Order: sequence, then C-alpha cells, then structure tokens
Amino acid sequence: MGRCRCASKTAMRLDLSRLPTDPVLLQRVVRELAEVLERQDAELTAAKARLAERDAELEKLQLFLTALKRLKFGRSSEKQHPDQLTLALEAIEEQIAALAAKSEPAAPAAAPEKKPSSRPLPGHLPRDERRHEPAGCACPACGGKLHVIGEDVSEVLDYVPAQFKVIRHVRPRFACRACESIHQAPMPSLPIERGRPGPGLLAQVLVAKFCDHLPLYRQSLIYARAGVELDRSTLADWVGRVTWLLQPLGERLAAHVFAAAKIHADDTPVPVLDPGRGRTKTGRLWVYVRDDRPSGDASPPTAVFFFSPDRKGERPAAHLASFSGFLEADAYPGFDKLYGERIVEVGCWAHARRKIFDVHDSTKSPIAAEALAKIGELYRIETAIRGRPPDQRLDVRRRQARPLLAALKAWFEVQLAKLPPKGGLAQAIRYALANWTALTRYTEDGRLEIDNNRAENTLRGVALGRKNWLFAGSDTGGDRAAAIYSLIETCKLAGIDPFAYLRDVLGRVADHKINRIDELLPWNWAPAAHVAAAA
Repeated sequence: MGRCRCASKTAMRLDLSRLPTDPVLLQRVVRELAEVLERQDAELTAAKARLAERDAELEKLQLFLTALKRLKFGRSSEKQHPDQLTLALEAIEEQIAALAAKSEPAAPAAAPEKKPSSRPLPGHLPRDERRHEPAGCACPACGGKLHVIGEDVSEVLDYVPAQFKVIRHVRPRFACRACESIHQAPMPSLPIERGRPGPGLLAQVLVAKFCDHLPLYRQSLIYARAGVELDRSTLADWVGRVTWLLQPLGERLAAHVFAAAKIHADDTPVPVLDPGRGRTKTGRLWVYVRDDRPSGDASPPTAVFFFSPDRKGERPAAHLASFSGFLEADAYPGFDKLYGERIVEVGCWAHARRKIFDVHDSTKSPIAAEALAKIGELYRIETAIRGRPPDQRLDVRRRQARPLLAALKAWFEVQLAKLPPKGGLAQAIRYALANWTALTRYTEDGRLEIDNNRAENTLRGVALGRKNWLFAGSDTGGDRAAAIYSLIETCKLAGIDPFAYLRDVLGRVADHKINRIDELLPWNWAPAAHVAAAA
C-alpha cells in the first residue's frame, strides 16, 4: 500500500497532458519514478526502525518511573526489588541493540556518532597471538615477491570457561639395601584431611557463595555442566570444615577492629530457616568496620561480622564488650545502653539526610530542598579534607563546619514551628534535633567521620546475597556466613582478590603455626610463591 501511495503522489507532480511520446523518454521517466519509490521505501524503513528504537527507549524510561513509584509508594507485596528492575532493563536494552543492528544496513548514510573511546584491554591478561598471512608469498596482482612493511594489530577480549583439573600426588618409595629401611616423602597437607578438594576449588566455592552470591545448589548445577558431579550436601560439608579451619583468622580480625579508637557499626536482616515453626525467622548480621584512611591513618582497614538470631541490645553489647572509644552508628536504641564513659556515640549525617531526602523525593518540598542544600555544604567540607591528618581536619571543621551547623540548627527550629507536627518533614527535622549532640560530635575530633557510610557500604554484599540464597539454613549457618564475610570484605577493603587470597591461605593454614597466624591476615599476606622466592 505504501508503494502505491508514493507512486500516486509522484504521478500527481507530472503533467499528464504533456507526457513524451518517445518510448525512450517514457522509459527514462519510469526508471526515475522507480528510483524515487525505492529511495522513499528505504527512508520509510529506516524511519520505522528509528521509531521502534525510540519506542523501546520510551518503554525503558516508563519502566524506570513505574518501578521507582512502586518501590516508593507501593504496598509491601507490590514493591519491586532493584534486581528485578535490572533484569527488565537488560531485556529492553537487548531489544534496543537488536533493533539498532537490524536498522543499520537500511539507514541512510550519515556522519558517525561520536562514541566514548573503549578502554585498553588489561595488560596483565595472557595474549594468544594468531597471525593471519596472505595466501602465498607472491603478489596476486603481478606475481612479484611480497615484503613485510608493517602490521595491524587488533585485540579482542575472549573468555575461556573455568576448567577443573586433577592433581596427582605421586610419592615414590625408596629402600636402603644396607639396612632395608624404606623412605618416602610425606603427603602434602590438604585443607580437608582425606578429602578430595584442593585449595583452589574450596576458594572458588566460598567466593562464589559469599562474594558472587551463588548458592550451593546453583554451583552444583554449574559444575555438573563441566562434567563434575558435586552434590550440594558435599559442598556444604566443605564450607563447614573450611570455616572451622579459618576461625583463628576471624578472631584476629575482630581483635584488630576492637583495638581501634573509632569504629563504624551497622546491621542488616537475614532470613533464617526455623524448622520448628515451618517458616523463616529474621536473624541479623552485624558488621563493625575499622577504617581510618580518611584521617590519614595507615592502619589496615578491616571488617568483622557477627550473626545473631535477633536484634536485642544484648547482642551488640556482647560484641563490643572489649571495645572502648567512638562508635559511629545510626540511632539504633540497642546501642543507647552502651554509651557512657567507655563508648562515645557519633551520629550519622547520611542517615539524617536520607529522611529529609525521602520527603523531598515524594513531595518536592522547597523546605526539604533547602535543607538538603545546607547539608550538602557540610559534605563539601569533608570532601576537601579527606585524607588529611586529624589536627588539620579538626581545624577546618572548627572554622567552617561549626558555624554552618549552628545556623542549620537555628533554621531547623524555625521551620519546625511552621510545619504540621505529624508531617514527614517535621519528623525528619525532629530526628536531627533529637540526635544533634551525636551528629555534631565529628567536629570535636579529627579522627571521626561525618557519617556511617563505611559500615553501610560493607553490608551491600550481604543485601545482594540474601536475594539469591534466600535464607540461612540455621543459626550456625549464619555464624559461618559471618566468618567468611569478614575475610572477603576485609580483602575488598585491602584491594586484594578474595579468590587469590583464600586459595593461597587454604593451602597453607593447616600447617601454619598458630603463633604466627598474623602472617596470613589480609594486610600481611604474601602468596606462598613470593615467600618461597624470598627465602
């Protein structure tokens, strides 16, 4: 139909009363009409492709808006997890790419769009060079001899699936003809005695579960595709045994954290199976982080996790029994009984700001917007002094932050008198004023931070993981998760690959002397190959 309409429009532009009678000229007119129709057809096809691509982009934005509204205002049963939004976006983006690829051949020639330059491929990756020579050494045009005058190199990133391998430990036996004694080298120690998994496989299972969020039953299916049958129960047995083996390292991490003068604390819910009631209950994973790098301290950043079956105040009290110093946390009531001469409370401005931001996000309140701008000025000061020594940070805060905080408090009190008492913004401001002493304590010591983001960021892996493994199998399963999370998150803070660390440490820890266990802590760790080379 489109072709007929285009032909009729083209015909209307001709003077039908003065058509040439010469057959050659008539053929030329027909050819020109055919070319016009062909061009219009191509332009129509390209326009349809562009329209489809824009429709897909519009659908993507609408999905964003719908998901955010549901996340913010929907009932709890309708709220959508960010991971579900990510999966939906991936599907739409794949469709956009497919439409773009489909429309490229028919699209009219145009200046190429400027695309961001791709990053160079990592230099540490092995290179598999494949040379492509012309067929024969003679010039196909004249038969002369070809000479190399240069070469073009194009690098393509490829992937080789992980491979299992079997390590055969062969130990020859030797006999002495003189005394008839027999000699044989001892069997190297394995992480699991009389077990078959090597340290690399055990490290992979741990990292896949606690860092990449793959539950054991999914790992079992992945390994089966490679032709290796490993039951989920077998993998669970390995995790339990390895956790016990690594327990001394976890204890040393905790000792290092609680020896600090200032730590960050936070917790997050973890579903736990409760077979007695036929459902799940809610346990908690607590994290305590020592990270003084923002104040110029070179002490190793460390995170230690603990599991508890509930959120009673006695849980953090037990964790912090040996700690004395500043505790940066949100306004969780369970911490209140701990504050006093031994532990000093430091508030979290990110937590206070978030309450105001939620109100602004839903109501676009100009008062909330002004409050966010004032808090933003405090954060700009912190950005400028990050990494400086404590005395310099304290001096800047006294001169710049304290006047802003005094003005902010007075402004909060004025606005609170104007707002409806039960409104969301009034509640957010009351929260800030009620915790004002703790929120401003960071201006009294240069070692302190303006917020508790150190601990919140460390818990992100747990928040992602629980959506995949759904729940811990038991309270002891929560304890095991806490032990492995401590090592993995500390590796991340130290910039160490958790797999490389665990693979090496699991191959050595069984024979390592307990009084030298600190040598295997992440910040002291050196791979066995480096240790042997140095020796």
